[in-house]
Amino acid sequence: MLTNKMNHSPSRIYLQLKIDVIAIGLLILALCTRLYKLDEPRHIVFDELHYGRYVSLYTKGVFFFDAHPPLGKQLLYLAGSIAGYDGNFTFDRIGTPYTDNVPVKALRLVPAVSGSFLVLITYFLMLELSLHQWTAILAALLVLLENCFLAQSRFMLLESIQILFGLCGVYCIIKSTKRIGLTALVWLCAAAVLLGCCFSVKYSGLYTYYLSLFLVGRHIWLQLDQIKSGTRLLFSALWRFAVLLIIPLAVYVSVFYMHLSMLPKAGPHDSVMTSAFQASLQGGLASITHGQPLHVAHGSQITLRHTHGRTCWLHSHAHVYPVRYADGRGSSHQQQVTCYSFKDVNNWWIVKRPDQASLAVSRPPDAIRHGDIVQLLHGITSRALNSHDVAAAVSPQSQEVSCYIDYNVSMPAQNLWRVDIVNRDSEESTWDSIRSLVRLVHVDTGSGLRYSGRQLPAWGFHQHEIVADKVLSHQDTIWNVEEHRYTKADDRKERERELVTAEMIPTAVTQLTFWEKFTELQYKMIAHAPDAPHGHMFASEPAEWPLLVRSIAYWLSPDSNAQIHLIGNIVTWYTGTISVVVYSALLAIYSVRKRRACEDLPPFVLNKFYETGYTLFLGYWLHYLPYFFIDRTLFLHHYLPAYIFKILLLAYIMDHIYLVLQLHEKTKHVTNLFILCVTIWLSYIVLTFKKFSVLNYGNVDLKENDLMSLRWKDTWDFILHKKI
Repeated sequence: MLTNKMNHSPSRIYLQLKIDVIAIGLLILALCTRLYKLDEPRHIVFDELHYGRYVSLYTKGVFFFDAHPPLGKQLLYLAGSIAGYDGNFTFDRIGTPYTDNVPVKALRLVPAVSGSFLVLITYFLMLELSLHQWTAILAALLVLLENCFLAQSRFMLLESIQILFGLCGVYCIIKSTKRIGLTALVWLCAAAVLLGCCFSVKYSGLYTYYLSLFLVGRHIWLQLDQIKSGTRLLFSALWRFAVLLIIPLAVYVSVFYMHLSMLPKAGPHDSVMTSAFQASLQGGLASITHGQPLHVAHGSQITLRHTHGRTCWLHSHAHVYPVRYADGRGSSHQQQVTCYSFKDVNNWWIVKRPDQASLAVSRPPDAIRHGDIVQLLHGITSRALNSHDVAAAVSPQSQEVSCYIDYNVSMPAQNLWRVDIVNRDSEESTWDSIRSLVRLVHVDTGSGLRYSGRQLPAWGFHQHEIVADKVLSHQDTIWNVEEHRYTKADDRKERERELVTAEMIPTAVTQLTFWEKFTELQYKMIAHAPDAPHGHMFASEPAEWPLLVRSIAYWLSPDSNAQIHLIGNIVTWYTGTISVVVYSALLAIYSVRKRRACEDLPPFVLNKFYETGYTLFLGYWLHYLPYFFIDRTLFLHHYLPAYIFKILLLAYIMDHIYLVLQLHEKTKHVTNLFILCVTIWLSYIVLTFKKFSVLNYGNVDLKENDLMSLRWKDTWDFILHKKI
């Protein structure tokens, strides 16, 4: 009877909860180190100057331009907004004290929490790579005790956010390759979202995305001998790559949709954008104009803006090309024509029909249409835009463009230009300010007025070169009218007064779709990326990074020698570099031995060696090598995404050496010695972390002896206030 009752007992629902105590412990340690006195120092530290400024502009809804995607800045803004930040603080220079209205701790919270979870995801990622738990703990401790990650996590900086998204994405990718069916899809979708977030913080996150594509591609390759059906294999590949293409792209576009929606007002950066983009912003160019004419006509006073790429305006001034250039070529010695990156009275030009003498606009205005022949008179000097068969100054394959000076020599004026409206609706379309994209074609030679992209020497005041080019299809031949007004007087002096007092603003409000704005913003970000400032006292070269040749001074107290530096834990740094060399050597040895059919290690050990290498070794080089081909100022923090893969590789090398020692009877007795060496090495890492943490927290007034004791390399530049 008892048995019968037991068999008919009601079923029960169980909730099984597993708690990884080690993971919780690592997270608590990370939070303690990253959040400790987070609001100190209450001064602008390094690139907080820029990111804090962007947060303020987000708060006020003012448009700004930055060469990197906006997700990281949006997260900083979100934290500041929750804390009640009103945006009323001027981020003017590094070292400026924060006022009481700035919630410093909240603004630094997102990077700090991201840096803390970086320790946790390191632990789980190493476990997912099927490594021993002690290896995962070691990797997490190395990240926890790395001074550069501590420094980068405690301020309004984006690297810890980017790296966290990236490692989480890789973790989910590896999870998806070990699952099937719906579970694999869920993990892959999660990975796609995280990877999209990664390169929506900084474009260097694309390297993590490429690594993930490789891992998925390799997983599909390994299925070739497992899945017999070709159709099924093709479907497996297609849905995976579709997820990894569509979802990250959707995340990226969504981030920019939020960005543009949050910034409806005009601001100091909108001059980078096209005139139409500027005119679509609230309080921008359009709202200041009152009755500025739409149609360009005979007698119109205009400024011509280079539409695509570099922001500059067609410009001339009362200086001539040198008689001879540095390479010995002769010039026309005519008045210089350039593209100038700033608003200036010398950017004004007057549109004139060749057969009319008066420059005053008639009533009704004589509108210029597609295909019309015009002259462009420089507003201040009254000389006509000209070109001729003379090689340009910096681009000799193209023709020189000048304003014609009659020297009474055998070089007649060639100053007629045909108006080609690129985006015309019909052959009778009028030339309109702002919205018409025009190409000015030189009548005598058939060449188009073009921005060459090159700078003139000192005699041209380093302004950008303008040429006439036979290749009319190039986007740098496209211009649009920005400022526009009608000439009222024929008298030259009166015209000059009009031009000098004219407002530099364009026309009526324009309506651009999100996709038009998004496309333009992407193009401008690409075009302006090379414009990053060159030369910095703390800049470094990629070849210097593995040896930690330079540090970066982030902040120096105005009252003491307390300071903050981006500097790594040199023990971890150098052993990590050695681990890359060791893995490379082992990879070569194992490959040669395998080719010679020598089986020194069991297959499962070799497979793990290669599997880990595909993720960590390749991950390191994918994030490191591209910087050798980037022509811009670089800093140590650009190395951090690669460095974290190097740390993980270091932990794996320790695991591999331990495993190899255990496999052979002759070396088993060395295992304990190896563990002792690792323990001593880890102790040195802890001591080094503690010693250099004063340069991460910046809360200790360092004396000269203290600084000298920290200067372990002659190339490390620390700063010392001499006290009187």
